[in-house]
Amino acid sequence: MATAVICGEWLVTTSGEKLTAVHTCESRDAFVFDCSKLELKPKEAVASDNSREECGEEAGSDAVLAVAASPSGRLLALTDDRKRLLLLATEPDWHLQSCRWVTRRCTALAFSPDEESVWVADKSGDVYSFSAIHTHTPGDLQLGHLSMLLALVVTADDRYVITADRDEKIRVSHKAAPHNIQSFCLAHTEFVSTLIVPPRHPDRLLSGSGDGSVKLWEYANGQRLQSLDLQEMHQEERVCIKRITCSPDGQNIAVLCDRLPRLQLFEMKTGSEATPTQSLPLPQSPLDMTFDPQGRLWVLLDDQHTPVLLFTHTSRHWECDADQPDLKRVTEVLQTHSVPLPEAGLRLQQLYKAGFDNSATYRQRKEQRLQEKRDRSAPPQCNGAKRPRQRQQTKPSSPSSA
Repeated sequence: MATAVICGEWLVTTSGEKLTAVHTCESRDAFVFDCSKLELKPKEAVASDNSREECGEEAGSDAVLAVAASPSGRLLALTDDRKRLLLLATEPDWHLQSCRWVTRRCTALAFSPDEESVWVADKSGDVYSFSAIHTHTPGDLQLGHLSMLLALVVTADDRYVITADRDEKIRVSHKAAPHNIQSFCLAHTEFVSTLIVPPRHPDRLLSGSGDGSVKLWEYANGQRLQSLDLQEMHQEERVCIKRITCSPDGQNIAVLCDRLPRLQLFEMKTGSEATPTQSLPLPQSPLDMTFDPQGRLWVLLDDQHTPVLLFTHTSRHWECDADQPDLKRVTEVLQTHSVPLPEAGLRLQQLYKAGFDNSATYRQRKEQRLQEKRDRSAPPQCNGAKRPRQRQQTKPSSPSSA
């Protein structure tokens, strides 16, 4: 799964088992990290592939599954398919701080605002917190869902943990006591794939779903303020929201839809709803996107020649700035280290639940039973011409005896 995040002023992209960090403003050496060169967990290192298959265990790959940057940009957390949780530091130079192990494969990561902990959501529906200070301690189980978790947010005031799952639910829990649920945000009809609390709008939450809608919430009381149907905007049969990201000032919102070669931009002012402003056509379906501290929008593509695009906001319009020196420098690095990927979005498409409607079969069988019942109760009918009625022959009377 390919991702793009901003960590300070570094553009961090993942492609397969590789992570690449390129500075967006200065000509500095790029940082490349390869998860396949990490040591395996001890019990996996001694076990052979045959013994894994006999035990029913999945060996997994080294592909990166999720990435999150700390608010200050000093730390970066990532997890891979081998259930490793890695903590990287960016100062004074990029380096690996710790490697710990999680129970299940992870789907989302988030730092606490004070950067003292990393919160990890996994496929089984559990959320763990790992210390970012004591970097070799195991994680603590904080809360759980009954379904696979897909998105995780820790609010900027450090009061709430917001989680979203495959069963269309968004839960707002108290961070200090996660068993204490503040509210639920319920309105989506498919899995909730992405969450974000917009900067400078600390009481609002934006959510995206497989139902093709983006919803705006006042999450503390679970009130839905707005619903934007991108399926209707793009006139597509099925639209799945893959990513929502916001500019640092919280005014511009970009929405990425799975398998659609365009981005939808919105504007959101203080105390107002999100207003559609522009649809950006792209040469292909993007893998991911992110805003940098200058408010520029970086779009990651699965293209060896053009791995990334840069959009800037000028004169109330977003334009692709192909002549930016920063873009050229980042492109040269990604051309060297990026790995071509298969078509993006397959994981999201697999999250749709297969519907099974047996009502038609039920009605057909019911009509068949009723017809059989009518056939049994109907009087028998003769086919063809009617048979002539035979006269009853009477015996001749015997003569009376004299």
